[in-house]
Amino acid sequence: MKLVILEPLGVEKEKLLALAEEKLKDRVEMVYYDTRVTDADALAERAGDADIVILSNLPFRKEVMERCLNLKMISVAFTGVDHVDMDYCREMGVLVSNCAGYSNTAVSELVFGLALSLYRHIIECDRAVRSGKDKTGLTGLELAGKTLGIIGMGAIGTRTARLAQAFGCRVLGFNRSPRQIDGVRMTDLETLLRESDIVSLHVPLTEQTRGLIGEKELNLMKPDAVLINTARGPVVDSAALAEALKEGRLAGAAVDVYETEPPLPQDHPLLTAPHVVATPHVAFATKEALYQRAVIAFDNVTGYLDGKPQNVM
Repeated sequence: MKLVILEPLGVEKEKLLALAEEKLKDRVEMVYYDTRVTDADALAERAGDADIVILSNLPFRKEVMERCLNLKMISVAFTGVDHVDMDYCREMGVLVSNCAGYSNTAVSELVFGLALSLYRHIIECDRAVRSGKDKTGLTGLELAGKTLGIIGMGAIGTRTARLAQAFGCRVLGFNRSPRQIDGVRMTDLETLLRESDIVSLHVPLTEQTRGLIGEKELNLMKPDAVLINTARGPVVDSAALAEALKEGRLAGAAVDVYETEPPLPQDHPLLTAPHVVATPHVAFATKEALYQRAVIAFDNVTGYLDGKPQNVM
């Protein structure tokens, strides 16, 4: 079988190829591309004769896959698979596995980096020092004693709750399916939004979660509350969030994900909204997480070759 790694996976080439050799040995013919292309024709040319494809968050749609006549399996080196045409995969019997769990630590830790950036005005403090100013107007807030509401109590949400407890926060949780987690008060979405000082999103992008946080939901939040999104961009109505910030109906937002992958168009509403900390989709991107992601991606391929597929979507 032919395995094509369609894009860099964030691991040094030598280390990645050594890992592939360790995991797969001579069971596949492997081709590795260390550049990223998004053009459908270029992708189809790269993957056209592949039996197995590994990719991370590269869009992989029907128009490409229908030209990949041998395709049997896709190992997605990512948690979400909304960038892969899953309907087409199901129709054609293409197995899709993901790498759930690789970034639990990375994402949950960034949540608190973002929360502290908002609460302690870290970006503004840096600018003040560099421009010869002092701390005037930069008095911050403490996380201890605040209520952190977590929407989506999966593995990342649960780890976020544990870190919140270490900071001395009261933790509320909302999950569509029943969950019981020590030290977390599970509640409905409306109550969570009304009572939380910080709301952190940890849901996948589905038809049910698209637009989950819009004008109505933002209006339920406290005027001094902040919103953190390290989940998926379309879960939040960016225009409604920008308006809430401009009108002072919300104190701040930290956003790592958007409707499209950065770089963003300069007219994106959040780029001109006040009190926004914006990061370019880096929550998952630590050296430790990216290596673990590669391990799982190759293990998914090994499982498929052994007739024991894992992490099947």
